[in-house]
Amino acid sequence: MIFNPSAPLTLGVELEFQLLDPETLSLVPKSSDILALAAGAKEDRIKEEFIQSMVEVNTRVCDTARAVQEELARTCRLLERIAREAGCMLFATSLHPFSNPREQLPSPGPRYRKLRKELQEVGVRLITQGLHVHVGVPDGQSAIKAFDNMRALLPIFLALTTSSPYFQARDTGLHSYRSRLFEALPRTGVPEAFGTWERYRLLVESMKEAGSIRGIRDIWWDVRPHPDFGTIETRICDLPCSLDEIVAVASLIQASVKAILDGVLTGLMPREMILCNKWQAVRYGLKGWYVGAGGRKTTLSEAASELLDLLRPVARELGGHPFLSPIRRVLSTGTSADRQRRLYGEHHSFSHMIRSLRKEFWT
Repeated sequence: MIFNPSAPLTLGVELEFQLLDPETLSLVPKSSDILALAAGAKEDRIKEEFIQSMVEVNTRVCDTARAVQEELARTCRLLERIAREAGCMLFATSLHPFSNPREQLPSPGPRYRKLRKELQEVGVRLITQGLHVHVGVPDGQSAIKAFDNMRALLPIFLALTTSSPYFQARDTGLHSYRSRLFEALPRTGVPEAFGTWERYRLLVESMKEAGSIRGIRDIWWDVRPHPDFGTIETRICDLPCSLDEIVAVASLIQASVKAILDGVLTGLMPREMILCNKWQAVRYGLKGWYVGAGGRKTTLSEAASELLDLLRPVARELGGHPFLSPIRRVLSTGTSADRQRRLYGEHHSFSHMIRSLRKEFWT
């Protein structure tokens, strides 16, 4: 397995949209229509996903958070127009609040057919959407250094983005039920630290030889080195409901990788402690507890605020500083999960909640 180096600290962002019926607001299988229209518009940034009631948008390799913002804004506006033409509309959260998973149609692509066959009942329930952020690194050992230290930050990134409290018309009691659904899959969650690129390479090649995976895309950890792209890919995040929050989280992750590679930020932590912190983020969001590497206990909100303060100078070097301000807003007013509960509580209406949240995407 060869690591294909990329320009250090470049950014690539992937996000997944739900496709909704404009009248019923249920998930609707319109991805084939959308992909056909996107092909006609010569747009290659809109991709097929696991079910036909969602699509992925991804950026090209970007040098800065500003470039990510511009690229996503352009593609998402085009996708909105295409969705209207296809008779549906977009929605940005990590779980549809009331649609039935059993009514969703799998995408026809061969990879997704194989996945559905392998995952069986677990795959039926997998109707989740997420945000993935790639940061370029120069070599495999740098990827492992970033990977090992990023693991401790994963619960903070999740707490800042939680957006999946409802499932099948019920409040799950969690801020990120998507995380629980996703962890039912194999090869997910938070792995142990590797220490060296060689140790990671041997594990992946052993899994391939055993037939457990076909390639790196079959490893779905919350963070993973991606040798094909030359990146460290953070995958734990739920999908925020506004574009400025998506770009802010991407900028924060980019700054985290730089700080780790520069030795400014270190966060080696036992896996069991990371899992405890992650559960707090899943269950309580920013109000959950976070235990740091030295055993210091704070709330996840306080941990996120301290991380933001630490990384501001780093983000300024990268040109991402102006895009971090939405994180302060999230710390003050709550995440998408918090807003969903408030909106639903106003009228006890998922329709009211969805229509209100949709207006936030461009704010």
